[in-house]
Amino acid sequence: MDTPQAAHQDTYSGPAFPEFSIPAGMGRAEFWAMGTTISFLLPENRLKVGTSVVRSLFSEWEQTLSRFLPESELSRLNSHAGEVVVVSDLLFGVLSRAIAAAQATRGVYDPTLLGQLVRLGYDRSFDTLPASLPASSFHVEAGGGWRGIQLNNSNRLVRLPAGVGLDFGGIAKGMAVDAALARLQSKGIDTALVNAGGDLAVMGLPPAEEQWQIAVPGKDTFWSIPLRQGAMATSGIARRHWQQGKHQRHHLLDPRTGEPAQTDLWSVTVVADHCEQVEVAAKVAFVLGSKEGATFLRDRQLAGLLVHVDGTWEATDAWPVHLMVEQG
Repeated sequence: MDTPQAAHQDTYSGPAFPEFSIPAGMGRAEFWAMGTTISFLLPENRLKVGTSVVRSLFSEWEQTLSRFLPESELSRLNSHAGEVVVVSDLLFGVLSRAIAAAQATRGVYDPTLLGQLVRLGYDRSFDTLPASLPASSFHVEAGGGWRGIQLNNSNRLVRLPAGVGLDFGGIAKGMAVDAALARLQSKGIDTALVNAGGDLAVMGLPPAEEQWQIAVPGKDTFWSIPLRQGAMATSGIARRHWQQGKHQRHHLLDPRTGEPAQTDLWSVTVVADHCEQVEVAAKVAFVLGSKEGATFLRDRQLAGLLVHVDGTWEATDAWPVHLMVEQG
């Protein structure tokens, strides 16, 4: 019988991250929230107040939206599937955006795969999930439960179909990054980079700099590219994978099967205006695979880098290939 191995914290099996210098006049801070490392760059003279702003926002979002906290609002909503529940502005807003993303991607992004993730073993926060789990016999069903969710905008009423549970995945992190930049700006801070485990967005430019220098992962290497505005997200299987009996699992499920996506891609990185947008686009392109994924990005004129499992890569027309500089 398989026995659980030691838990792993945000296990990463890709190339070593390059070290970039912090731009002059900027300060860096980080903390753990929403199941990942939240790191950010802010003007040195606003680092203390900015850190408080970012910490407060991510704490609020985690306490509301984490499926791993039994006392969170999301956990309470999931436990009352089949009933009408009044929810907060934050939960209602994220759920509304998640359903809109599901509609826009024809269900390839699906926020109602909680049951499938749990049956596959992802039933606790990843930093406490054993690297190896016992084999389990079960039937995994396809997704699509989001189509039966009932929303009442005027009263913030939500009814999940019986047996359906929500796991927002990366879209919540992406939205939190966007919200953090907006809140910093409301406090008079107009230069920042906020990164939630690889989902990042920037605002303004560092002093005396013409761009932010960002590391983009491949399978065996990294590239550096300049980012002047907007957001970037990477979805892939270098992180968040585990063994369940004889089966290798990962957290990027294909809603069409309910199983971890069977794809020829190692990762997809997307750049666009907002972190919410790039997070969903990168995940959907990854699930679709290189051919359909590239078409998905091109049809939406999104800049994307698709890295294949053999380490080769391709880019959409909007991706700045000429600005990629290999690191290491």
